[in-house]
Amino acid sequence: MVDLSKRPFYLNEEQIKWVEDTIASMTFDEKVGQLFINLTLRRDPATIDALCNKYHIGGVRWQGGKLEEVYEQNRMFQEKSKVPVLIAANCEAGGNGAVGEGTLVATGAACAASTTTQTMRDMARVGAEEAAAIGCNWSFAPVCDVVSNWRNTIVNTRAYGDNPDQIIELSKIYMEEMKKKGIACAAKHFPGDGFEERDQHLIMGCNDLSVEDWDASFGKVYQALIEADLPSIMVGHFCQPAYTRYFNPDIKDEDLKPATLQPELLQGLLRGKLGFNGLIVTDASHMGGLMAAASRADVIPGVIAAGCDMILFFNDPDEDIEYLKAGLADGRISEERFSDALHRILGMKAMLGLDHLQFPSKEGLSVVGCAEHHEAAAKAADEAITLVKDTQHVFPLDPSKKRVLLYYVQSAPESLANGTDKAKKQLIDELTAAGFEVTAPKDYYEYEIEHQSPFNKFKLMEHFSREEAKKNFDLVLVVIAMNGYAQTNNVRVTYSVGHSYEIPWSVYEIPTIGVSLNYTNHLFDVPMLKTFINAYAKTPEYLHALVEKLTGKSEFKGRYNDLVWCGRWETKL
Repeated sequence: MVDLSKRPFYLNEEQIKWVEDTIASMTFDEKVGQLFINLTLRRDPATIDALCNKYHIGGVRWQGGKLEEVYEQNRMFQEKSKVPVLIAANCEAGGNGAVGEGTLVATGAACAASTTTQTMRDMARVGAEEAAAIGCNWSFAPVCDVVSNWRNTIVNTRAYGDNPDQIIELSKIYMEEMKKKGIACAAKHFPGDGFEERDQHLIMGCNDLSVEDWDASFGKVYQALIEADLPSIMVGHFCQPAYTRYFNPDIKDEDLKPATLQPELLQGLLRGKLGFNGLIVTDASHMGGLMAAASRADVIPGVIAAGCDMILFFNDPDEDIEYLKAGLADGRISEERFSDALHRILGMKAMLGLDHLQFPSKEGLSVVGCAEHHEAAAKAADEAITLVKDTQHVFPLDPSKKRVLLYYVQSAPESLANGTDKAKKQLIDELTAAGFEVTAPKDYYEYEIEHQSPFNKFKLMEHFSREEAKKNFDLVLVVIAMNGYAQTNNVRVTYSVGHSYEIPWSVYEIPTIGVSLNYTNHLFDVPMLKTFINAYAKTPEYLHALVEKLTGKSEFKGRYNDLVWCGRWETKL
C-alpha cells in the first residue's frame, strides 16, 4: 500500500486520517469518479453540478472562457464537490496556459535560450500567481522532454532543449515557484517526447533509445526531479521498447503498448527502478496514440491496471465509468491497484491543503495580466531572442535605409473570417513606430477575406521586377509564424500557394532577414537566408523586443543549441 508519509506527499497523521476517513465515507460510485479528470467546455451550473454529484470527478481541466467565467467555474466546482477537486492548467509558458487574459512570459525554448535563469523563474512565478488567482492547484508542467530530434515540432518550443542538466535546473526552478503558490507540478511526457518526430495526438509515439541512452537522458532528468519531490508525472502515449524488454524479455512486437498501458514502464521502471511514489496521470485519453492501442472498453480499465492513477478526460462519461467498473468487477483492476490510486489522489489533495480548502477571493484576479507581469514578459523577450546567424553581416542596420518589404508567412487562420494573424498588424505597427516604411503584400487568406470570393492563386505568383524591387526597398523581412496542433506530425514552412512570391527570392537582390516567431528549426526549409533570428513568440512584448534588436537599440542576448542547424551544412552558410 502507498505510504503517504513519504516522498513526495510527506503527510502528517492528521492529513493521513483525512485521506482514510474520506475514502471510507465514499460510495463506490464516488470512488470510481475520483479517477477521472473532466475536460470542461461548458461551465453552466447544471453541467458542473452533474460532474460533481453524478460523476463525482476527481479533477478538472478546462478550455476557453473569460477570466471571471473561469474563476466562477472553478469556484462552483469546489463549492459543489463533496471532495475538493484538482483543478489543472497547462502553465507551460506563463499564466496564458490558465486563462486567455493570462501573461505569456516565455516558452520553454525561450527559457533555454536565455543566458539567465531569471527568465525561467519569472515565467514560473507569473504562471503560478495567475493560475492560483483563479483557483488552479495543479500545473501540467514542466515539459521536461529531452529534444534530440530537430524534426520534432510537438515539444520544440515547449521543452528546454537537449541538455539534461539544463532541463533539470530549469524544471526545478519551475517546481519551486509553483510550490510557493500551492500548485502541484506534473512533469511530462514520460517516458519521453523529443526523440522522435511524430505527434502522439495522432499516433503512438516511440522512444527508441537504448536502456543506457535513456538512463543518461530522460532517466537522469526524471530521477533528479523525483528526488526533488516531484508530486506527479503525466505519462505520454509513447512506447519504449528497450525498457519494456528489459523487464519482459519475451514480449512480442505486437504487444508493445504506449506507456499509459505498459506495466513494465509504469510499475517496473517508474515505480520500481526510479522509485516514484507520487501520482501518475495519463495524457489526454482521446489522443490517437492511445485510441489506436485498444478498444475504449479495454483502454479505460487498462491504464489504471497498468499503473496510472487518474485518467485525463472522458469520451462519454457514462460509458467510461461503466468501462472502469467492468474492469474492477472482472479483476482486471485489482482492489490493491484501485486503493493505491485513490490514496495517491486523495494524498495529493491533502498535500495541497484541500482538506482545509480556502478558495481565493475575487479581488486576487487583478494580478492576471497585470503590468508587472507584462514587464517580466518584456524582460524575458529581451533576454531570449536569438540571432542564429548573420553571415551576410547585415547588422547593424543602416538607420537611413527604412523601406521594408515584409513577407509574413502564416499558418491558415482557424477561420477565414479572422483574416490574417493579428501579430502581423502588430509587427507592422512596431516597425512603423521605429521609423520604417512598410510594404506588406497580402497572402492567400487576406485576399480571400478582402474579396469575399475564391481567390485566384496566380495573384500570389506575381513577383516584383528585380530592378524595381532594388530601387524601392532597402530591406526584406521574411517572418515565419507557423504553428500546428494535433493536425500534422510535424510542422514545416508552408507558403500560401505553389511558386508563391513569399518564397525568399530576394537573398541576392536586397538585404534579407528571416525571423521565426515560433519553431526553432525553420532553417531546414529556408537555408538560403543568410541572416536568421529565432524570436520564440508573437506577443506584443516579443515583437517590440524584435524591432528593438533590429534597430540596434538592444543587443541580441539569446543562445541557440545545434539543433537549429537541422543536421545540414547549408543551413550554416
